[in-house]
Amino acid sequence: MFSFLDTSAKHLVTSGMAAPFVTWVRFAVHALIVLVLFKAWERPERLVPQSLWLQILRAVFMFGSTIFNFLALQTLQLAETVSINFASPMVITALAGPLLGEWAGWRRWLAVFVGFIGVLVITRPGFGGFDMGHIFSLCAMLSSSLYTIMTRLMGRRETAESLILYSAVVPALFMLPAVPLAGSLPAHLYDWLVLFGLGVFGGFGHWLLIKAYQRASATALAPYPYLQMVWMIILGWLVFDQLPDRWTLAGAAIIVASGLYIIHREHTLRVRNRAAPSAETEELAKKL
Repeated sequence: MFSFLDTSAKHLVTSGMAAPFVTWVRFAVHALIVLVLFKAWERPERLVPQSLWLQILRAVFMFGSTIFNFLALQTLQLAETVSINFASPMVITALAGPLLGEWAGWRRWLAVFVGFIGVLVITRPGFGGFDMGHIFSLCAMLSSSLYTIMTRLMGRRETAESLILYSAVVPALFMLPAVPLAGSLPAHLYDWLVLFGLGVFGGFGHWLLIKAYQRASATALAPYPYLQMVWMIILGWLVFDQLPDRWTLAGAAIIVASGLYIIHREHTLRVRNRAAPSAETEELAKKL
């Protein structure tokens, strides 16, 4: 679903539609779909936030990860943006210490360092490959990391329904004043369907994540997002006739290896300490 989301967004922004307008439609449709999927009219109390300001701040990070990614897709290939986004677990590991008090050991810090080498391989600053698209993609990755940290911080107090809904409603309301300025209606029925599909892919993708975490542990599911690289390469080739160069593939391999090692290390420490995932951790995983 998220690969289809990025592919649809790239089609729209490269065909001339403004990224802010595309972003607004993505969140507006997402919000409507979430209200229907969760049947908000039956249990409205599940949508009441415990901390409105934290919900807004988290939604701002969600908005940043989306609009920066859509801006990056104007010039970068799908495989490039998803490869840079794969560095998010490394950033989360680095920031979890000062922000959450979850300090990593030297092995995971080494994996973080290696992961950023992978980012440098992809962007190649100073070698003619670095441009504004890479800056936007790095900003999207940082915003996504902060969004995840906020989810971990708030997951103990907020419901899954409120976390998913406010992450869509706040950006939709925030971008509403810009719609008359940046809005440009599609000229063809196909583009209308693609535009509407943004919210469908985003909203349904988040709903599927919740269902997945209800049936399996976070550790068991952690490697699966890396399969998105395969989907992105296939979709980039089929839709845009683009294939990643050797630098992107090499950097992606380094980043994926680093991310998988961090996942493996955290699982090893959990087993060693004989601490199975607590109910609190599992409940949080359902909200990511």
